[in-house]
Amino acid sequence: MKDKKVVFMGTPEFSVPVLEMLIENTNVILVVTQPDKEVGRHHELKASPVKECALKHNIEVYQPNKIRSEYEYILEKNPDVIITCAYGQIIPSILLDTPKYKAINVHASLLPKLRGGSPLHKCIIDKETGVTIMYMAPGMDDGDIITQRSIEIKDTDNVGIIHDELSIMGRDLLLETLPNIFSGNITRIKQNPDEVTFAYNIKREEEKLDFNKTAREVFNQIRGMYPFPVAYTTLNGEIIKVCESKLSDKEKGKPGEIIDATKEGITVMCKDKAIIITKLKPSGKKEMTAKDYLNGKNKDNLVGEINQVIEKGERVLITTLTKKMSEDLTNYLKEIGIKVKYLHSDIDTLERTEIIRDLRLGKFDVLVGINLLREGLDIPEVSLVAILDAD
Repeated sequence: MKDKKVVFMGTPEFSVPVLEMLIENTNVILVVTQPDKEVGRHHELKASPVKECALKHNIEVYQPNKIRSEYEYILEKNPDVIITCAYGQIIPSILLDTPKYKAINVHASLLPKLRGGSPLHKCIIDKETGVTIMYMAPGMDDGDIITQRSIEIKDTDNVGIIHDELSIMGRDLLLETLPNIFSGNITRIKQNPDEVTFAYNIKREEEKLDFNKTAREVFNQIRGMYPFPVAYTTLNGEIIKVCESKLSDKEKGKPGEIIDATKEGITVMCKDKAIIITKLKPSGKKEMTAKDYLNGKNKDNLVGEINQVIEKGERVLITTLTKKMSEDLTNYLKEIGIKVKYLHSDIDTLERTEIIRDLRLGKFDVLVGINLLREGLDIPEVSLVAILDAD
């Protein structure tokens, strides 16, 4: 295949293995990719991964702003075939029809499912996904299918894992398919319009977790957003990016309510059952396990948060994992002048009811206790500030 002149069009990291395979097995005469983008606070220009790969192999790079009107240079190269993989712009029909072997696309889904720019994120809700080698057409990913290959999606997969697997799969499947394309030994398969679904680019509002959905839906959303762009929620006004989670069988609580917090993770109720958040990223910090996040909520950095809540006329609930921590924290808050009550785990129901009544009446501002979330306390006047671990 070294005698075949290829123009490759692609942009992100996903496309790089395909380009490297083509460089090794064909005559890549030009690489077309998106213009360099400004990144960071200093707005430095950064080349796409495909451009970096092409330059490493001393291959000419072309970066049109609008391919629909800046395609003549590609035609002048007179390629035998154009091969695309996640290029990022709609390609004009003249480029699709002019080359001898037309234009071939590597698409990261089992077409006609998940046409569009975000099939990797959206495929997590399905039990399988794969790659399609297809002829390009003017519509969005609606060209004839040449061949496909699938993989099963496991609960341990996320978009990053699927990204890497499909990138290599697309490379290998294209390598197997190209000889048949060049020899004409293929059967074009029309896409069934009744089976078409779309995977449009992810919007910011789609990144926010909605705990009114089922636990499975929230679990899949987290996996489908990690490691990019990463789903998020808020806790006491702070944006928390949720990186990893697992399903829980717990069913008691309201959607969005933290119903448990242990070294295993933070358990949040959804519409039907709960999920356990095991890895997260607080605003301005690095990714960390839920255990490390809980450990970081110590008594010193809690004081400012507690005072902010009290100033709004609300009450504070602090739940710890050990009796000693509850006692130490209660004494510490008393010393600095905060009205606090320790809810002993061994008190009877009547005394517990009286303490909660006094909290509502404002006789004290902070209630501290062991595993209070497990008690299912329903106190609308309370703002949950933190859960404290023992370490």
